Amino acid sequence: MNRAVIQEKLYEYIEQANDKKLQGLYMFIEDEITNHPSFVLSEDELKILDEERELHIAGKSKSYSLSEAQAIIRGQQRF
Repeated sequence: MNRAVIQEKLYEYIEQANDKKLQGLYMFIEDEITNHPSFVLSEDELKILDEERELHIAGKSKSYSLSEAQAIIRGQQRF
């Protein structure tokens, strides 16, 4: 079964399940939902972020305001 089929079957089940079944299903996957972030940075990625932060704090790197970043993303401004 592919991902889309599994999702559809779960959606259908959840829509029709009674409270007891929903609570049981939630308890079964609660740890996965609440204790696992959607992504985790590797040690190398964290090191890069720390280095970039230090450069920023020291004033050795270029920083952009929110509006500048949005303009760059939209192609309205060059960086």
